[in-house]
Amino acid sequence: MATTEPSEQEIRRELREERERLAEAVDELRDEIGAATDISSRLRAKLPIVAGGAFAVGFLKAGGVGATMRYFARRGREGDEKAALGRFRLIDRR
Repeated sequence: MATTEPSEQEIRRELREERERLAEAVDELRDEIGAATDISSRLRAKLPIVAGGAFAVGFLKAGGVGATMRYFARRGREGDEKAALGRFRLIDRR
């Protein structure tokens, strides 16, 4: 079995083709990585949803519905404080 060795011209051509394929692959990877890591455009596209989610998480973390109901119940019992001096307070209870 005789094996023919490729000529210098063929080797150079194959190397050039391989370099071109590698350059295309690198460009494609750069584009894919850029699209995958572009978080700001993804957030901008879904800003109302993200803002609503952040509000909901903050609301629940702060005590949620129970804290809001206690606040309004307490506020209804206390009335509006007009002035305070030590333990004496002027409260407007309508």
